[in-house]
Amino acid sequence: MKSLQASKKMKKTKAGMIPVDWAYAQLKEVAIISSGGTPSRSNPIYWNGNIPWIKTTQIQNCIINKNDIDEFITEEGLKNSSAKMVPPKTIVLGMIGQGKTRGQVGYLNIEACTNQNTATIACKASCNSKFLYQYLLFNYHNIRALSNSSGQGNLNLGLVEIIPVLVPALSEQKAIADLLFTWDEAIEIIERLVQVKVKRFKWLLHTLIKEKNEWAKKKLGDVCKVTKGKQLNVAHMKADGAYYALNGGIKPSGRTDDWNTEVGTIIISESGNSCEYVNFNSERFWSGGHCYSLLNLNACVNNYYLFFFLRMNQQKIMNLRVGSGLPNIQKKDVDAFQVILPLIEEQQQIAETLSTAQQDIDLLKQLVEKYKTQKRGLMQKMLTGLWRVKPEKLNKYREHTND
Repeated sequence: MKSLQASKKMKKTKAGMIPVDWAYAQLKEVAIISSGGTPSRSNPIYWNGNIPWIKTTQIQNCIINKNDIDEFITEEGLKNSSAKMVPPKTIVLGMIGQGKTRGQVGYLNIEACTNQNTATIACKASCNSKFLYQYLLFNYHNIRALSNSSGQGNLNLGLVEIIPVLVPALSEQKAIADLLFTWDEAIEIIERLVQVKVKRFKWLLHTLIKEKNEWAKKKLGDVCKVTKGKQLNVAHMKADGAYYALNGGIKPSGRTDDWNTEVGTIIISESGNSCEYVNFNSERFWSGGHCYSLLNLNACVNNYYLFFFLRMNQQKIMNLRVGSGLPNIQKKDVDAFQVILPLIEEQQQIAETLSTAQQDIDLLKQLVEKYKTQKRGLMQKMLTGLWRVKPEKLNKYREHTND
């Protein structure tokens, strides 16, 4: 993009090299920072009003719109608590949480109020709110580290106020923000399309695999061989192994140079919180001791159809779990699980339709990840000043691309 160019003149600071015309500031120097509050839960007249009330769980490095809010307070609740209204373009930052929440930010597209565990950040005239949102988003891990270094485990307003911010000229802030938000908009559009495709896929799944009188009912163990995998020794695990190893769960547990299960195998996770999970493997892999592999399918069964049928019925498979400490599914119950089979030709047609729909979803998800990777790369360059955005060139680029 012609509006981007490498920074030529840099200066040395304690935090590293930055452009000569950029400067570090504490967050409190470029924004007004406060927190909110929670009306008493015991008083019903404070709740279910029309004032959006934001919790830290809704702050997930995202734009926040009204339809993202699940709790509302009344005027009485606002007056009788420390909650306060903040305008659109305010940035909200989660201050507590041992998971991902602490340090995450949101950008308000609406007027709202927040709870006491949320810092509200309203930019002063010298700072562009969209730029600051992107900067804080980029520095998520550094912000979390502030709470760790204080020994508190959580953030507070005092720590939020001293977050270091690298500040270019206001015109360049806006240009950077506009460019990064273009990526955000593209990602959001594709993610919405994924949601539509997923909804259609679920409809197809339940429409196509709908029991009919002429369809056969068989036990899973009668149409394939249900085989438990073999535990892989830690010594055989290699970070750069040629094959992935499944040992229950949803994702591979590692890699190895050995394999024991062929391409096209369906597996059912045997134990743990995800012991109902059904997966189709499009390459050779190692099936571990907490997996059931479905081998030697009868000629009357299409493996893709069987996969989609089992995936649709994961809740029923989950109901087979026994045990409280480490729940598991016993082989005899997997063998006895009932499957419904149309004629092989119809199975193939159903499998092809569902496979095509699933491939559409997978391709869109890959595109989302590609755009997210591109955006992370841009943030690394632009928010550190390594690449400069010239506002006048960016405006000319926009005019050209909009012709």
